[in-house]
Amino acid sequence: MRLWVRPEAQGELLEAQAWYEQRSTGLGFEFARSADAARARALRMPFAFPQIEAEFRHVILRKFPYSVIYHPSESELVVVSFFHHRRKPGSWMHGADS
Repeated sequence: MRLWVRPEAQGELLEAQAWYEQRSTGLGFEFARSADAARARALRMPFAFPQIEAEFRHVILRKFPYSVIYHPSESELVVVSFFHHRRKPGSWMHGADS
């Protein structure tokens, strides 16, 4: 299965990683590791995680208030957002279908 990360999602990931790193040295690295582990879980079991809207699903990061929101198919998994849980629900959808 191929993994695609939309540029907007990659930007969210890098922004969050930088924010955590500014708070405490090494915390940004821990955030990135948690995000990688969540993506790996989604790749291993793409249809095992809850559906949140249409065909989109999410897996929650461990230790951080974020979810990886993705769209799975039989051949690929597209990450559309690294979504902070305090953001407005549904705001991740802007640009997810384009």
